[in-house]
Amino acid sequence: MPAATDGLPGGETARRAVEAVWRIESARIVGALARYTGDFALAEDVAQEALAEALVSWERDGPPASPVGWLLATARRRAIDAFRRASALDERYAALAGPLAEGEFSTGAAGAPQQPDDLPWDPDRVDDDVLALMFTACHPVLSPEARVALTLRVVGGLSSEEIARAFLVPVPTVQARITRAKKTIAAAHVPFELPPRQERRARLGAVLSVLYVIFTEGSTATAGEDLLRPDLAYEALRLARMLAALLPAEPEVHGQLALFELTAARFPARTGPDGEAVLLEDQDRRRWDRSAIRRGLAALGRAATLGRSLGRGLGPYGLQASIAACHAAAPSVAETDWERIVLLYEALGRVAPSPVVELNRAVAVAMAEGPRQALSLVDDLAVSGRLSGSHLLPGVRGELLTRLGRTAEARAELELAARLCRNTRERAVLLRKAAALDAEG
Repeated sequence: MPAATDGLPGGETARRAVEAVWRIESARIVGALARYTGDFALAEDVAQEALAEALVSWERDGPPASPVGWLLATARRRAIDAFRRASALDERYAALAGPLAEGEFSTGAAGAPQQPDDLPWDPDRVDDDVLALMFTACHPVLSPEARVALTLRVVGGLSSEEIARAFLVPVPTVQARITRAKKTIAAAHVPFELPPRQERRARLGAVLSVLYVIFTEGSTATAGEDLLRPDLAYEALRLARMLAALLPAEPEVHGQLALFELTAARFPARTGPDGEAVLLEDQDRRRWDRSAIRRGLAALGRAATLGRSLGRGLGPYGLQASIAACHAAAPSVAETDWERIVLLYEALGRVAPSPVVELNRAVAVAMAEGPRQALSLVDDLAVSGRLSGSHLLPGVRGELLTRLGRTAEARAELELAARLCRNTRERAVLLRKAAALDAEG
């Protein structure tokens, strides 16, 4: 009979068991298989085949005593079959080609491992496998969109459907990105290995940027009906924790982890009962996750200590985490240390200049010095055209004009921001503010 627990049918029990093991162990499984086969794409393919086989086998026989071992052994057999098919194909090609010179009888396909009965799991190399998997999935030869999709698939263990739902794109689009990414890695002959130590810090930036994109999309969705996509943000947070454990001496890794923890700490208060956006000044700070704040502050302290030991200050992620720490420490918006936040944004603008950083600095200036000084900064940014098409700049400009009593201009800016905004919850806030000005007028 199919196994069942807690009154669930066997198929549902098997599905939950497979999903749980995959979500927790996928990076180690794919990493070990990639090292075993020497082929990144093959490793991911045979791992997926093992998952499909597990759904059938575990429903029939119940989950095995060692689910990870079962998946690895099954995937290994699939890999060996692939090696054998490649070898047989080589032989057929050789027969068709006729006699060749000595040493030219093979196309170069790898042979099966010498010890097929050994699991590809070396406890001393697990960390290196996962780290190599991250660096491979985030390799610079891939486009940013491909890096995100591949990282979520092979390191995070998310399905194509989950990735598509998170980024509001069709499932075939995600599948195509993943397929192209694996083909690009193969065509570029990217080895499954950690980059040399002297190159690792330069390549680390790509890994951090991918995690940042994933977390940012989860913490404030660019489009759709939901303000937050917590599952996506928490997946990035999980991967950031993993990266910090694998690279404990890298300051910016801890800086990014601190940023994620401190930002995620505010999630419980950022939306109301119906999912509506709750502005910072209206949030119930008692709902902020104090455990996450403590973890974030500890990670920020670690980043600062490591930076000092290397003769460096905080990097871009550490500086953003410091800004988040200012908010976390403040009992209210009015009591926030805005002067310090202005200084931190100025430092961030020097190490990682961007129009969004300048806009955020203007918001901090408005809180510290008043809206008139901030409006001058925002107007200069508008003239530059660097945020053209973004709802962020007219949204901020509308707020500043409101505070200056320039109601008609403020309403026009807020309505423009609402038209440009693709997130339903953010758009509702902008329209509500514009309507309030109408009521006042």
